Amino acid sequence: MTYETLLLEKQNGVGIITLNRPERLNAMSFTLFAEFDRALTQFEEDEEVKVLLVTGTGEKAFSAGADIHEMAEMPVERLQERDVRRTDWTWHLAEYKKPTIGAINGLAYGGGALMSSIFDIRIGCERTRFRFLAVTYSRVNSTWSLPLMVGWPMAKELLFTGRVVEAEEAYRIGLLNRLVPSEELMKTAIEMGQLIAGNDTAAVQAVREIMVKDIGLSWREMQRNEAEIVARSVDSPPARESFSSFLKRTSK
Repeated sequence: MTYETLLLEKQNGVGIITLNRPERLNAMSFTLFAEFDRALTQFEEDEEVKVLLVTGTGEKAFSAGADIHEMAEMPVERLQERDVRRTDWTWHLAEYKKPTIGAINGLAYGGGALMSSIFDIRIGCERTRFRFLAVTYSRVNSTWSLPLMVGWPMAKELLFTGRVVEAEEAYRIGLLNRLVPSEELMKTAIEMGQLIAGNDTAAVQAVREIMVKDIGLSWREMQRNEAEIVARSVDSPPARESFSSFLKRTSK
């Protein structure tokens, strides 16, 4: 399957999607929306891929957000269709079956910030900057994703102001899990992906499903949900098999 706006590759259990419109700072065109959703499905259905990693081409931008030049030329009906497509791929990413990592290689503004806030894990570098700027152009997004990352008070500040969040602050407030030098960004992201991919696939996917489903539930409901999903989807081997290496070490 070929893509006009994306690059796809696989590395030892990690499926990598690279946003590839460097001439537009990887801005999200209508075509990119559609292709990204298709690429998500491709890797979701690929049994070799255990973890999804998303990054951007170039040193300037992960994604500058929506392609404003394209939007300015669109008729109202096309803009409405575009908004539906955005809702489709963002929710597809949010409920993705496999763990997701963002290697945020540069600025992540607007739609790029929204996408970043949906990843399970975000790794950044000194070039990383976020800006949730929807309100600056009379739009609304990230209200359902950002508070889960940074908490309500900070999410309100970032969404109300639309200000820039530099890398160090992003790491401090939890918007980045790791902050590494730019030359180590992809290496760190791939290594983390491969570390996750080396674990039991069903168990990892069950953990992700549980945590997504638990959003907004009571503590008791969370416990019941875990028990239900584990019973349905995790085929745990006998304890002697699961802990064989530990038993060998401790029996000496």
